[in-house]
Amino acid sequence: MEIPERSLSRVLDRKESPRVHNSVLKRLPFNLMMKHLLAMFLMAPLYAQTAEQLEARGTSVANVTYLGKSAVRLDALPNAADGVSYAIVKGSRFRNGTIEVELAGKPAANAGPGARGFVGMAFRLQGNRYEYIYLRPTNGRADDQVRRNHSTQYGAQPAFDFDRLRKESPEKYESYVDLEPGVWTKYRIVIDGTKARLFVHGAAQPCLIVNDMKLGDSEGAVALWVGPGTEGYFANLKITQ
Repeated sequence: MEIPERSLSRVLDRKESPRVHNSVLKRLPFNLMMKHLLAMFLMAPLYAQTAEQLEARGTSVANVTYLGKSAVRLDALPNAADGVSYAIVKGSRFRNGTIEVELAGKPAANAGPGARGFVGMAFRLQGNRYEYIYLRPTNGRADDQVRRNHSTQYGAQPAFDFDRLRKESPEKYESYVDLEPGVWTKYRIVIDGTKARLFVHGAAQPCLIVNDMKLGDSEGAVALWVGPGTEGYFANLKITQ
């Protein structure tokens, strides 16, 4: 609720009679100040640039310099199952907004033939439940159109991994975008309710659109995410809501 300027001046005017002063105070919502402070906190971007700001799950985390950038390196632990390797941004709480990061992913040295350099971001994480959008860098320039069409992926753990979504809704939660393994890639997702948009390489238009995220309009932590057999790098993370 907006308070007219003259009313605010009366509140601050010590010469005003107590009766008038009290009547104006009654018009102020009890928690108005707390709401403004909370709004300012939520609007302020949250940054995470070092391993010390992360809580690792199913992955190793290290501070490194990669292709000229100060970065965090994530390596999925050997034999880790899909969906269990990520690093939570400490203190993060995310519902709607934008997550931006520069990332690079490539198959680890000892990865199996199915490794694609899976790398991306998880969000609204609570316990073992989260939504995520990731890239398959080795698919971007594959000599196979079907693989190219699977360059990006949306999913939700634990019940909606890529395999289930691909079987139940072929092509709906995947798309093509030009990618190269091990190369820095600008990645941005915009989340609003049950809708998500993925923008890559600073493009003005999304390369992946999701209108029915599986966990609903929820809230939770943000995490850097890598898939099985992945060596991933993250830099310049910015969370805005």
